[in-house]
Amino acid sequence: MKKKVAASVKRSTSKPQKKKGLRRTKNMPAKKIPVPPPKPTFKQDPAFAQAVQNYEAGLKAMQEHKFEKAKTLLEKIMAAAPKELTDRARVHLNTCNQQLAAGSTSFKSQDEHFDYAVSLMNVGQYEQSRTHMEKILKQNAKADFALYGLAVLDCLTGQVESSLKNLSEAIRLNPQNRFQARNDSDFQNMADDPRFTELLYPEPTDPPPTDAARKR
Repeated sequence: MKKKVAASVKRSTSKPQKKKGLRRTKNMPAKKIPVPPPKPTFKQDPAFAQAVQNYEAGLKAMQEHKFEKAKTLLEKIMAAAPKELTDRARVHLNTCNQQLAAGSTSFKSQDEHFDYAVSLMNVGQYEQSRTHMEKILKQNAKADFALYGLAVLDCLTGQVESSLKNLSEAIRLNPQNRFQARNDSDFQNMADDPRFTELLYPEPTDPPPTDAARKR
């Protein structure tokens, strides 16, 4: 029995067809990339302009170590400013809180605390000095020296009524404050106020009658 010769398979000589890429016709419009709206300028958004001013003022206050003032300004930004500004403000606000916390717990006595408050006053950091004076009074309501310090601060910042009130209370607690105030140049803004003069130089009161006078 003869074997059949296997038929040879003819291979196609035709080349495989390549897929043609899609060509954009002239009538097919190109996709337009959306353009973000322009950011509002200071004149168009006064609230943003105010936030920027507060931010710059807060940084300046921090450079001058006026952390209480800087904290107030930065908190205003956190309340209403755009996110890109609040993120920066949050970092500086944390720094202010750390500085204020460190300053409030590093005093061994009220006298040391008062000396620090006076040093702040002497370099013009009135708000920080006031904060420390008030903290002393919270710890000791009869701290006449802190009331005297508040009276000086009030006078330096033009708060005459409050200055007279605090000075009067300081003198009531410690009459020696009257003699100190007479020679204190920090009260020169009230030198012409008759109420200040009357407080420092009160009219002498008649002494109580003695027993011999009563018998007469």
